[in-house]
Amino acid sequence: MSVKVNLHRSLASLTNGQTVVEVNGNTVGQCLEQLVSRFPRLKKRLFEKDGTLSRILEIYVNGESAYPDELATAVKDGDELDTVVLISGG
Repeated sequence: MSVKVNLHRSLASLTNGQTVVEVNGNTVGQCLEQLVSRFPRLKKRLFEKDGTLSRILEIYVNGESAYPDELATAVKDGDELDTVVLISGG
């Protein structure tokens, strides 16, 4: 099952410049874990120390927010995940 992950540009430095990566998985969590297995430096940006999704990251599946059960959200062949990094300023 192939799922396309569209990474926020701020993460490209951790993926050798790639902003689109194909992964396999049945849930958002499995897809992100596979992404981390290919690009280990992503782990600290995608996940909190307790394994939950980073508080500064929002995940969309086919344009729809995966909140509140992001990691458990089911995906299927051909789906697209978008990662959005939440940035605050003042």
